[in-house]
Amino acid sequence: MAQTPPAAEAPLLRCELRYVSTTMQVEARPVADPYTVAAQDVGTRFRFKAVVLGTPERVDSVSLYTYDMAVDNAPVLIHEVVLRPPFPAGTAIPALTGWNHVYSSRLGRELVYGCALGTEAAR
Repeated sequence: MAQTPPAAEAPLLRCELRYVSTTMQVEARPVADPYTVAAQDVGTRFRFKAVVLGTPERVDSVSLYTYDMAVDNAPVLIHEVVLRPPFPAGTAIPALTGWNHVYSSRLGRELVYGCALGTEAAR
């Protein structure tokens, strides 16, 4: 039976989101079921969802979703990124993704985000 690594070594995805004059942090830990992960509201314009599939021992994939909330039939998926190993080295944001700029189709509002994959200890 495999041992679970100490919490300090467990994978942790950290993302920084910037919208208007607000900066927020989103963290995600490995899950087996992506449907259990809730999307985060970013102002009233966007919603952001970070899904880390895997176990406390390994990360199988990282999926990032951005939804436009200011359009008819919202939420509307406007940006999707799926990353699989090997992941880029570096635990400082935005080592994993670089800075992404996502725009709403209504009034061209901009969300900027970047993420890094590290461990609980590198927090």
